[in-house]
Amino acid sequence: MLAILSPGQGSQTPGMLQPWLTDASKKLLDSWSLHIDLDLARLGTTASAEEIKDTANAQPLIVAAGLLGFEALSSSDQLNFYLAAGHSVGEITASAISGVLDATTALELVRQRGIAMAKAASQAETGMSAVLGGDRDDVLKTIKRYELVAANDNGAGQIVAAGSLQNLEKFATTPPAGARIRPLAVAGAFHTHYMSSAVDDVSSLATKLSIHDAKVKLLSNKDGDLVIDGKDAINRIVNQIANPVRWDLCMNAMAELGITGVIELPPAGTLVGLLKRAVPNIETFALKSPDEIPAAREFVEKHSGKYGGA
Repeated sequence: MLAILSPGQGSQTPGMLQPWLTDASKKLLDSWSLHIDLDLARLGTTASAEEIKDTANAQPLIVAAGLLGFEALSSSDQLNFYLAAGHSVGEITASAISGVLDATTALELVRQRGIAMAKAASQAETGMSAVLGGDRDDVLKTIKRYELVAANDNGAGQIVAAGSLQNLEKFATTPPAGARIRPLAVAGAFHTHYMSSAVDDVSSLATKLSIHDAKVKLLSNKDGDLVIDGKDAINRIVNQIANPVRWDLCMNAMAELGITGVIELPPAGTLVGLLKRAVPNIETFALKSPDEIPAAREFVEKHSGKYGGA
């Protein structure tokens, strides 16, 4: 069985859309850009690393990259896959490829999400740091002791702590035994109470969106549960802004469901890396460039029984 995964913020790199731009994809990108009043083509080709680090830019760019990759992979056919999942903002990409939202609506939602989270982040000096290794219980206790939040539980020995920059600095000077601390290039304490105002802002938009029940199951960051109901899916995605991402539970669920292969959409690499460490018996494919589409289609055929058609 096949799962298609979409990465979250921090996966963006300068120029990452350049290889994916064809006449057809550029036209699609331009239509999305016009709808959300953001030049996605420029952000994905010539913008600096600093500019695409900005939450309001990074999030729509990441979703657009994933949708372009999925469009290229599926071409004119319908992919046969069992579930879609995304890490944090990647859940919006997953909601589009599963049929809960159309692509344009997904970009509209992520545009508002990025703006709202950037606004919330500007209200306090906060950030996030990855904790690599160490004893899980000790890591969680130490995070709590420094008044931080385990905002992402990524499994495979990686937990992301979030909170005030002052507390993160103290945490880094005395890390849990056997753990390494790596500050992340994000502009706020995402998936914590610091994002509460963003939830309110995005909720008001979400009530106006055209939402459909999923055609392909969605695996929720909230608890690793499968979701079909469209309104439930969007409600979970909105509330996730101020609540922890339990990617560990998503990976556990994929193993328990019998997923045999996963493809990570662009900008790919992070999620397959986590999965290789946590569930090494699941085969992975990181779709990083259009040159890999033929191999990716062979991977789809291997793990879904055929390429094209459900």
